[in-house]
Amino acid sequence: MSHRPRKIARAWLESPTRGVVELLHDWRARHLPPLALDGPVRFASVQRVPDYLFGCESGYFVNRKNEIFFFLRLEEHPEIDPTVEAVYLAGDFNGWQDAVGNADWVLRAASLDGNRVLLWSGAASHFYRHPLMRFKFVTAAHRWLPVRADAPNAFRDEAGNFNFSIDPNRTGQHLFQFTLEKPVALSESLAVRWAGGELDETVPLMPGEFFYQLGTELPLGALVRGSETVFRIFAPRAKTVSLCVCAALEQQGEPHTYSLTLRPDAPGETGVWEITLAENLHGWFYWYHIDGPRDAFGLFDPTQRVLDPYALAAVDRLGPGIVLDPAWIGQGDRTFKTPAWHDLVIAEAHVRDLTALAPVAMSAEERRGFAGLRKWVEHPDFYLHRLGVNCVELQPVQEFDNKTPAEYHWGYMTANYFSPESSYATDPVRASGVKEFQALVAAFHRRGMAVILDVVYNHVGEPAHLMFVDRLYYFEQDAAGQLSNWSGCGNDLRTRAAMATRLIIDSCRHLVEACGVDGFRFDLADLVGAEVLKKVEVALKRVKPDIILIAEPWSFRGHIAGELRDTGWSSWNDGYRNFVRDYVRGGGTRESFEYYLKGSPWYYAKWPAQTVNYTESHDDKTWIDNITENASGNGDHPTLNDRRRTHLMAAFLHMSIGIPMLSAGQDFIRSKQGINNTYQMGEVNALDYRRIYRFPSTHAYFADWIAFRRSEAGRLLRHFSRATEGFYRFFWSNDSTAAVVLYNADFSLGRTQLLFAINPTIYDATLSLGEEIASDKWRQLADHERFFASLHVGGGQRVESEFFVPALGLGLWWREI
Repeated sequence: MSHRPRKIARAWLESPTRGVVELLHDWRARHLPPLALDGPVRFASVQRVPDYLFGCESGYFVNRKNEIFFFLRLEEHPEIDPTVEAVYLAGDFNGWQDAVGNADWVLRAASLDGNRVLLWSGAASHFYRHPLMRFKFVTAAHRWLPVRADAPNAFRDEAGNFNFSIDPNRTGQHLFQFTLEKPVALSESLAVRWAGGELDETVPLMPGEFFYQLGTELPLGALVRGSETVFRIFAPRAKTVSLCVCAALEQQGEPHTYSLTLRPDAPGETGVWEITLAENLHGWFYWYHIDGPRDAFGLFDPTQRVLDPYALAAVDRLGPGIVLDPAWIGQGDRTFKTPAWHDLVIAEAHVRDLTALAPVAMSAEERRGFAGLRKWVEHPDFYLHRLGVNCVELQPVQEFDNKTPAEYHWGYMTANYFSPESSYATDPVRASGVKEFQALVAAFHRRGMAVILDVVYNHVGEPAHLMFVDRLYYFEQDAAGQLSNWSGCGNDLRTRAAMATRLIIDSCRHLVEACGVDGFRFDLADLVGAEVLKKVEVALKRVKPDIILIAEPWSFRGHIAGELRDTGWSSWNDGYRNFVRDYVRGGGTRESFEYYLKGSPWYYAKWPAQTVNYTESHDDKTWIDNITENASGNGDHPTLNDRRRTHLMAAFLHMSIGIPMLSAGQDFIRSKQGINNTYQMGEVNALDYRRIYRFPSTHAYFADWIAFRRSEAGRLLRHFSRATEGFYRFFWSNDSTAAVVLYNADFSLGRTQLLFAINPTIYDATLSLGEEIASDKWRQLADHERFFASLHVGGGQRVESEFFVPALGLGLWWREI
């Protein structure tokens, strides 16, 4: 291989005294590559990495005899019992699915370095080609085993699926271990190069996985303790940390400045800087300056003002932070009983969308934020109260990066995770937002509504203060220091780093304990990762056992709803959203209808409330703009059929198993004039409550469906556990997806039943129900226009064996046997 260029791909530390160098190509020469280290430390030894260790991450390796070994470790797949179910190697080389059932491609049980594995081996030459061949492991039941996105050979196809790739230049013969003469200081810049001056090339030596497990259990932030204040921050690669404090904003130009001290390394205290000032500094302002190594992975700038990640309040996105005494903050409302998940009906809303046009007298400052929304919540005509929901999901209220208080912003660019958004406060300099947000949550609770917060822990806004604390520790990046961007926002948080995980947990815990919130919806939760989400769940349930946890389970990288089945997380259901949009326009399939109406069982939702069913959210177009017949795609003036289809959606949503969620304004056919992205368009997003009077019957129809869902009659839809196989019975039109569904067909939940009929086509339909279903005992509760005020046996449309359902029509019946 001497004709190949000698090039170092990357180098990383596995501990302060040892690490790995990865070459761009295999090194098959008997002698070791001539590597050297630039910096105050030298190599003590260099040797080959056992080739199978590469395979532990990449799924394959090639030995020096050019034999290729594909394998998976059974300890990483406890769900696989190889004595019961076979696992196959599948890829471009054997037709993928065609490998299943073919004995030539089955993996055999073996032992590799003492590990139980399933393994396939053969001649490597058959798997080398360009473009690179891809592969994956699949079970006999056609279940594809997932590929980690951070695998060194992970390849993402156009559909967003990850596969392994086979690179003939990187087979396990390209990795070398080294040890150092002495432990390296993380604040130093080190680089690996070729010795002897053959090539003028150096590669930065990057801390490895051990680095991301560094952390502390000590309290962080500005800690007021009686007559003293402790300032403590975690900065594992910093060389210096200085603190600036002042009693008034006007003194920022001449603050008191102090140098923090790095605590001696001890278990649980690595990378912690602190100073204690002998004064209670409640209400003072503060910020940090941090310096560290100038390398490809850092963004250390001693001139940059850094907002403390643990600041409990901030003047704005730039800071400064505000020191707050926990005694002044107090506790959030603890008198409210959070509804059971299966009883929830959620409305997603934005603080300013709710207040902008609210028919309540308030000042301009109040209308921009928490204080104004509290007034609206407390008003007798509060919109969400009259609609009847029992839970509000507020779009982000943690400090985000709008540039002025007046600037409208959705809030998905977080600048600080503890501070309430300063532009929502009437007096941010005095941290009024803390008290105002507490009062807002308490007001929602008095209205009988739980409060869920939309939180963004997958990326940060500008300025990215955590970048200046430690870019490498807190942000995903490659060996060249290029930031990962699966969020689409230019920086992905390294949430699996110990102190990033702790930051997530601590800030959520603070919002529960200090503000009284009932739960969280995690934005782009795929980037947070299932393992971190599990840790968050465990930690928060210690604080609030009935906490509501909802994931947006996707990102540009992938989708993890399936991985969350065995957790206490529910997930937004994008498949449900897309199906209903198609279904009301005559699309979809019977199988999909059954699947989503039953609550997306098993793969998406192992238990009923694990799916959040919705058809509109803040993202993208509104429901009406998506389904309107108007050629412009603007549903501001909906057609008669648009309204009928909206009623079909409302009925299907509330008749589906799972948690129903509406977007605020959906009940009065809110439109955004066909605009797809309105994240900074406050005038478009503001809720125009006059549409309630323009479309009163639709608003009332939604409110009635919500009331029914929450009523005793609706208990057949609010499942705590999965229904029996015989609970549902479906009847279909012969030539369309018009359907009638009988709930509690087997009487497993008592002696009452529901009958739901729906026809999404523009043609009338007649369905055969049979004499068993036809009965004079059915009481009609609703049709496609209204709920009936007077209910009596035999009222409304009779349920007959040959059952008529009008075009774009529906009906709901109840009976007791």
